[in-house]
Amino acid sequence: MSAAASRGRPGFARHADALDALGARGRRRVLMPRLGQDFSSNDYLGLAGSDLLRAAARAALDRGVATGSGGSRLLRGNDAEHEALEAEAAAFFDAPAALYMGAGFPGNVAIFSSLPMQGDLVLHDALVHASAHDGMRLGRAETLSFAHNDADAARDALRGWRAGGGMGRVWIACESLYSMEGDLAPLEDLAAIAVEDGAVLVVDEAHATGLYGDRGQGRAHGLDPSVDIVTLHTCGKALGGAGGLVCADPVLIDTLVNRARNFVFSTAPSPLDAAIMRAALRLMAERPDLRDAAWDNIRHSHDVARRAGFGQFDTQILPVIIGEDAEALVLATALQARGHDVRAIRPPTVPRGTARLRISITPNVASGEIDALFADLSNLRKAAA
Repeated sequence: MSAAASRGRPGFARHADALDALGARGRRRVLMPRLGQDFSSNDYLGLAGSDLLRAAARAALDRGVATGSGGSRLLRGNDAEHEALEAEAAAFFDAPAALYMGAGFPGNVAIFSSLPMQGDLVLHDALVHASAHDGMRLGRAETLSFAHNDADAARDALRGWRAGGGMGRVWIACESLYSMEGDLAPLEDLAAIAVEDGAVLVVDEAHATGLYGDRGQGRAHGLDPSVDIVTLHTCGKALGGAGGLVCADPVLIDTLVNRARNFVFSTAPSPLDAAIMRAALRLMAERPDLRDAAWDNIRHSHDVARRAGFGQFDTQILPVIIGEDAEALVLATALQARGHDVRAIRPPTVPRGTARLRISITPNVASGEIDALFADLSNLRKAAA
């Protein structure tokens, strides 16, 4: 597209100027095709392009499952596949009830806009997902953040709010595994705080579902059963499909059905997607080898990264902090030219001065490709020094 065409019609000049300003700072985003070996997706079990889910889709179509819902769940869009998925998800995640949403993002928006009530407090980790922030802005509760992964700071903030007269219910919000940091939340400590105060623990399991828990149920699985808990499991990552599953007490699920505007007024997800996600849940339960293969690659990447001088990593997400936006872009482009699909992550997605390469390890790559990635990255860093 030419520079003139990219600026659009004259009436949108301010938008074009704003985009130009982003470009001048190296922060204008553009859509890119898939390039080379997969080091950027969240396809943690390798199911998204698998014959396993293709077969499930064909089987669902053969038995007459519809491709579209035709309306919202509260009109004619409620399908038997949605209800079957919700029942099976509740059983798989050992949850009282579940609700299928169109994606993880609207799931978080629904939770935080609808469940905390007037006079309540949402006490959230400083690095919770943008979707949680959007939900909080739409909600009626007060909000406070605590330092990332600092349970003591969370406890202090909660006590300070109580000391200041806060009387409502507290909702402690975190991600179990943070997608840009690649680190793990102190869930047991946060659960203990929830028990102390009678708070609700809200855990976004987007990047833990499939890899953590006895059968991939996530890191919150097995926490103190006395904790009131809400979990969100996205379907577009390890499950290889589309949607999001909110797991919670039936009263909270019914509250979402009645009060979450983005549920009430949205066309329901495709019944075909729901059928495919039912198959994905069965695969997670019955095929531990999928998880084993993923962890073989993850552990190998940790060893290779450590030996190459990139430090210690703990999860399938390996953030290599570069610092400057421009340098991160240059390195990502150079790696892509060498056949490694690695993307640069820049502000505002991450804090200023912490631009990084986000390396995601899945079963979609071979161990030799992991070796080649870190060898190339090491050589590029040395050449730039």
